[in-house]
Amino acid sequence: MANETPDDPDATPTGPNPRVTPDGAGGYGAGPSYPAGPPPGPYGTAGYPLGSPGYGPPPPPAASGRRRSARLAALGLVGAVLAGGIGGAVGYSLAESRSTGGSTGVLGVPLPSVEEAALPAGAVEAVAERVLPGVVQLRVEGSGSAGEGSALVLSTDGLLLTNNHVVEAAANRGRVTAVFQNGDTAPAAIVGRDPSSDLAVIRAQGVSGLTALELGNSDAVRVGQQVVAFGSPLGLGGTVTTGIISALNRPVSVGGDQEASEATVLNALQTDAAINPGNSGGPLVDMEGRVIGINSAIATTGQQGGSIGVGFAVPINQAKRVAEELERTGKASRAVLGVTVGNDPQVSGARIQGVTPGSAAEAAGIKAGDLVIAFDGQRILAGDGLQAAVRSRAPGEVVDIQLADRSVSVTLGAAS
Repeated sequence: MANETPDDPDATPTGPNPRVTPDGAGGYGAGPSYPAGPPPGPYGTAGYPLGSPGYGPPPPPAASGRRRSARLAALGLVGAVLAGGIGGAVGYSLAESRSTGGSTGVLGVPLPSVEEAALPAGAVEAVAERVLPGVVQLRVEGSGSAGEGSALVLSTDGLLLTNNHVVEAAANRGRVTAVFQNGDTAPAAIVGRDPSSDLAVIRAQGVSGLTALELGNSDAVRVGQQVVAFGSPLGLGGTVTTGIISALNRPVSVGGDQEASEATVLNALQTDAAINPGNSGGPLVDMEGRVIGINSAIATTGQQGGSIGVGFAVPINQAKRVAEELERTGKASRAVLGVTVGNDPQVSGARIQGVTPGSAAEAAGIKAGDLVIAFDGQRILAGDGLQAAVRSRAPGEVVDIQLADRSVSVTLGAAS
C-alpha cells in the first residue's frame, strides 16, 4: 500500500465535484446568435416614421430663432468665462463645428492629451509594473507534443521556477524556450523536476540582468485578501488578472507525472483571479507584488477548460523549499506519514486504514481505525486533505495530529 494514498474507490469523496486539471489546452465554442437590428414597429419599420398618426408634422422654426441663438451664445460665453480657459476652448470648438457643418456633439471636441487623460496609478497598476519584468513565457516542445506555460524569475542570471507539467514534455530530449517581457528569447535547460509537488526549476542560458521577483509568505495569506495573477493564458504573454483568495489549504489532485506512481495532490491556495491554459507556472502575488503562490490548476465543468473563477496555486512556502532542493541536487525530498487512508461518509476526517511498519505514524502510536480530524491546526475533512497536508511539509518536521480521541506528536519521515 502506498503512503497517504486512498486504496479503494471509497477514498475519493463522492458527489458532483468539478473537474480539476492542470492548465492545459482548451477549446471555446461559438457564442449565441442575436437578431440584427431593433424589432420592427407596428408600421413595418423600426419605431415610428415621421408624421405617423397621433404625432403630426413638426412645427416650423420660430421666426426669432437667430435672436434666441445669439442670446444663448452670450450666456454660453459668460459660462465659459466663469468655467475658465478649458471650458472656453471647448465652447469655441463646439461653436466652430456648428458654423462649418461639422459634428454638434462630442465628436467635434479634440481628444485630451495623454497627460490630461492619464489617471493616477492604482494599486493593481503598481503591482503589474513591478512584477511583469520578472514573468516569463515558456514555449515547450517534446516528442510529438508542444505547449506553452509561464515561469517566474528567481535570479538575475536566469534561474526560473515553473510547474512540472509545463516542462514535462521536454524532459526527454525536448526543448524549452524562455520569452522575456522585452521580446528577447533564450533556450532553457531543466535543472530539476518534482512531480509530487508539480514544480520544476529551469535555467535560461546566456542571460543576465533579469528582474528577480520578491517572495512573500503564504502562511500569512488570508481568505478575502486581494491578489493578482500573471502569466501567458492561451499564449498571450504578460497577461494580468485580479481577484481574491477564496480558500486556503484546498486539497487538489491534478494527476501525476508520466513516470510517477502516485497522483499529485496539492495543498493549494484557491483564487477567483482568472487562470486559463498557459497560466501554469506564473506567479500569484499579493498587493505588494510579493509572490505567494505558483498558478498550477483550474477547476472546469466541461471539456472547454476555461476559467470559471476557481483556480489553484502552490503556496510559495512549499515552492521555495522544493526549488532550493531542485537547484542544489536536481531532486526534492517528500515527507511521509506512513499510512493509507480512506473516507468515512458518516464522519468528517481521514480514516486510517493501515499503518506502515517502522513509519512515523507507527512511532507516534497511530493505529488503523483512527480518525484524523486536524493536522498541525489545519482541519482535515477527508483522506485527500491529509495526503495534501503531509506533502506540503518537509521531512523531519514535527507536527501535531489531532485524532478523534487524542492528540499525538509526529516527526514526519522521508519518502524513499
